[in-house]
Amino acid sequence: MTMQIWRTLRGVPGWVYALVFAAAVFFAPMMGLDAANTRQVQLACILALVVSGLNLSLGYAGELALGQAAMYAAGAYTAGLLSQEGHTDIVVQLIAAGAVALIVGVITGIPGLRLGSWSLAMTSFFLILLVPDILAIFGGKTGGRNGLSGMEPPTFFGQDIGTDFYYVVAGVTIAWFVVMRNLVVSRHGIAFRTLKQSPVLARSQGVSVFRMKLLGYALGAIPAGLAGALFANTDLFIAPEAFGFTFATAVLAASILGGSASVYGAVLGAAIMQFGPNQSTAFQEYALVVYGGFLIVGGVLLSGGLTRLITAGRRWLDRKAGMNTPPVPAHGDPAAAVTVDPIDGAVLEVTDLSKSFGGNQALRSASLRAEPGRVTALIGPNGSGKTTMLNMICGFYTADAGTIAIGGTEVQRFSSHRVAREGVARTFQTPNIPEHVTVLEAVASGRYMTDRSSMLSAILRLPGYRRTARNDVAEAERVLESVGMSHLRDEVATSLPLGMRRMLEVARAVVAQPRVLLLDEIASGMDEDELVRLATLIRALRDAGATVLLVEHNFRLVLSLADTIIVLAQGEVIAQGPPAEIERHPRVLSEYLGIDPDGPEAAEVETLTR
Repeated sequence: MTMQIWRTLRGVPGWVYALVFAAAVFFAPMMGLDAANTRQVQLACILALVVSGLNLSLGYAGELALGQAAMYAAGAYTAGLLSQEGHTDIVVQLIAAGAVALIVGVITGIPGLRLGSWSLAMTSFFLILLVPDILAIFGGKTGGRNGLSGMEPPTFFGQDIGTDFYYVVAGVTIAWFVVMRNLVVSRHGIAFRTLKQSPVLARSQGVSVFRMKLLGYALGAIPAGLAGALFANTDLFIAPEAFGFTFATAVLAASILGGSASVYGAVLGAAIMQFGPNQSTAFQEYALVVYGGFLIVGGVLLSGGLTRLITAGRRWLDRKAGMNTPPVPAHGDPAAAVTVDPIDGAVLEVTDLSKSFGGNQALRSASLRAEPGRVTALIGPNGSGKTTMLNMICGFYTADAGTIAIGGTEVQRFSSHRVAREGVARTFQTPNIPEHVTVLEAVASGRYMTDRSSMLSAILRLPGYRRTARNDVAEAERVLESVGMSHLRDEVATSLPLGMRRMLEVARAVVAQPRVLLLDEIASGMDEDELVRLATLIRALRDAGATVLLVEHNFRLVLSLADTIIVLAQGEVIAQGPPAEIERHPRVLSEYLGIDPDGPEAAEVETLTR
């Protein structure tokens, strides 16, 4: 009976539970919540807004920053100063506070992100330390270290709000979490997760890492600004101490404890921080110690926060209820024909390419040409420069000399995301898949730069976004069907075995019908059926008109697929030609296969590869 109830509950969409919880929070005073607890819920909502901004930057974009406290202060003082000037309408204050916080986020985020590494964290940390000094400098307006007073009670379109201000706080909080939820479950949310997992992977999908990280950080400033405006109108007084390092630590602790990679983790963490330590009258004296303890608990003992524990418990119940089965091998005939829409492939031409890393010459005047409708294989022993060649084609490395042209356009000086936008897609030697996404979402993410849709459209669920989302799902399902993984569409992508994850990477690369497809040792770890599926798909892509460049150690697979084989050794091209010629080439047998060209092993290899 218990498992039957669980099956029923799991069938209800998650947003329904969130809606019920939101309604309970909004109508709590009407249901008899006393004044003291009503204030605590109100402050928890304000804290949750600030924490959600950090979650967007840290949990989704993967960028640690403590600047939300400074943006919180910017929003609060913007609202306070407007109130002093007679602009008491809460809508005006919220818009102004959000805009000012956004500007602060952009201005402080640009230098921090440009410098890279931990620079944004340090920049935002110093920004918090400067807040009291900045307020003191403009003390004539802000009240300096004595705080800002003299604010007028807020109004709503000319009507006094009075004791109903709680509903404004709850309504703004609920509205923001709807916005955030719509954003992070959209294709843009998957792009943020991809960026957090690997900036290299994000670039390979056409995402500008700098712009995306700045966007995540700046968007996270908006709820902090809104929270500041609401906080300023709660007591009609603002003290600089409310925005210091202690508060920034509390925000970070709430994010880590609740779960930074979760929309509702911000609510859970903020509620714990507000209803827990703040209940003690002696709390302020030991605030940093308590927050430090929460950081340790959330960051070390509860990796992923409390929401990760909730998710793990849900999966355990799924298994008990027979709702969660391990991934099974692909369905259907692995050699079944695959239908691929026509692809406008582009000629890939690499001419006299050279690259050195310190004293190591990775490539020496290497050249290759890959044409549409053909499979070009690049082979060679380990360390010969194959992956270096792919990385240079993708724009991850800058050439010391030589040119790289795609469809006649020289791209050797392009950034990696610009190269991807020229229609280049690739896989990696080690499968690179974001955490906490399904197989369907992981494959659909390959279309991020193919069919554009704005974040505003995603947040408001406009018709343009809905059309793009439907196309993403349809194309992802079509490609999953072609690789025999359609039955795994709802599985967590990172839970798949190695061979399936490699096939998923292929599906993600081909879903946008790239003009040039780069496959880097994709067959490693695949079983026989998966190899047959892979070969069938590559032939279908070739026949559709794609340009395929295959780097692979499976010599038999290379000989069966390639129209042209190029052999690298010590950074130089030592041979190129059709498979029949390459499999007999003396230097290939000697340097790639380690076989004496005149010995009996050479004849055995020729027989084996036929």
